[in-house]
Amino acid sequence: MRLRIPPKYLAGLMAALTAVTLTACTAQDDGKDKIFLDLSYSGNNWQDEAANLALAVANSPENAGKYTIRKQISGTDIQKQISDLQSMIAAEAKLIVLYPLSPTALNPVIRQGCERGVTFVAYDSTVREPCAYNVAFITGARTDPSEEAFFGAQTAQALVDLLGGEGKIFMNRGVAGTSTDQVHYDTAKAVFDRNPGIRVVSEYYGSWDTAVSQQETAKALAAHPDIDGVWSQDGEVGVIKALQAAGKRVPVTGENGNYFRKMLSRGWPGVSSGSPPAQAGVAMRVGLKILRDGPDSVPKNVEMPLPWVTTSTAKPCPGSEFVDGCNFFPNESDTFVTEIFQKDLLPQSSLTAARTGQPMADLQPLGDIDGFAQPPWRRSYTRAECDSGWTNGPVTSGQLPAGLPGCVQE
Repeated sequence: MRLRIPPKYLAGLMAALTAVTLTACTAQDDGKDKIFLDLSYSGNNWQDEAANLALAVANSPENAGKYTIRKQISGTDIQKQISDLQSMIAAEAKLIVLYPLSPTALNPVIRQGCERGVTFVAYDSTVREPCAYNVAFITGARTDPSEEAFFGAQTAQALVDLLGGEGKIFMNRGVAGTSTDQVHYDTAKAVFDRNPGIRVVSEYYGSWDTAVSQQETAKALAAHPDIDGVWSQDGEVGVIKALQAAGKRVPVTGENGNYFRKMLSRGWPGVSSGSPPAQAGVAMRVGLKILRDGPDSVPKNVEMPLPWVTTSTAKPCPGSEFVDGCNFFPNESDTFVTEIFQKDLLPQSSLTAARTGQPMADLQPLGDIDGFAQPPWRRSYTRAECDSGWTNGPVTSGQLPAGLPGCVQE
C-alpha cells in the first residue's frame, strides 16, 4: 500500500533527508573542497541550461581535481531552500552557487554560512545579505549604447516605440516575490507610466513558463481581443503561440526563447532580450575565483550585459556556435534559451555544455572583471540601500532612462 505523509510533516522530512544525503556525500569526497549548486526549481529550459553550464564549469579539468560538486533542487518553497542551505553549511561547503527565491528571506542563513567560511554567489535573482555576491543582468545595460540600462525599461521603451506611443498592452510577469520580477516590472511600468497613450489592460504572472504564459495570455485575449502589443518576461514563446492561435500578429518584447527569435527572423515585430542562462556559469567562475584569489578579487555585484536582438537582427545559426551575427539555433526545441554564451565572461561555453553539463575544455581561470561591476547608482535595486556617500534619489546622468529611482552622490 502507498504511504501518505501529511503535508505539515513533509517539509521537515524532506529537510532531514536532504541533510542525511548531503552528509553521506561528505564521506565520499576524498578530502576535496565541496561546492554546491542550489536550484530554486527545475524542469524548464532556462533552469536546466543554467545548471548545466554551472556544472560544466565546476567539472572542467581545471577544477575537477580540486572540488566535488553537488546539485540540489530546492523547488519553490523558501523554507525548503533555507533548510537545504543549512544542510550544505553543515556539510562544510566551501562555495554555494544558488538561484535565490527571495532577496531577503535567505539573509539569516547566508549570514550564518558566511560566518563559517562559506562563499555564496547568487545568480540571476539577487540577495541583499552584504556578505553574498550577486551575478545578475536585472540592472544590466546594453553594450551599445552602454547607458541604456534595465531589461524592464529598455524592452518597455522598445514596445512604446513599436506602437508609436499608442495602444493597449498586456504585461506578462515572472515569478511573484523574486527580485528579478519586481525590478523588471517596476522599471517597465515606470516607462509605460510616462507614456499616456499606452494603456496596460491586463497584468498576469506567467511564472517564466511557456505553458502558463500561453494559458494566461489566452485568457487575457478573451477579455481584450483588441490588444496592440505585449510586454513579456520569460515565457514569451507561450505569448507568441497564444497570439498565433487567436490570429493576432502584434509587437511583442520578450526574452530569449528559440521560437521567439525564429519568429522575429520571419518578420514578427518585437525585441528579444532578457536573462542569459550563461549567468550560472559565470557565477560558478566568480565563486571559484574567490576561492582561489580571495574575497576582494571580484566585485560584490557583477552586472551581466543585456542581450538585444530585433526583427532585423534575428539570424539562425548554421551550427552550434554564435558566428557571423547569428543568435538562435533552429534545430533546437522551441523553448531552448539561446543566450548560453558571453564572449568576455564565458567564452568556452558550448551548446553541448548547455544541453548536458559536459565539462568545458580549455577553461582558463577568470581574470579581472572589474569592468562588469554594477555601477553604484543602480545598487539600491539589488541591495535595497546605497553605498556609503550615496543616497536615494532620481538618477539623471550616466543611465537611460533618466529619472528612475536609484542612488546619487551626496
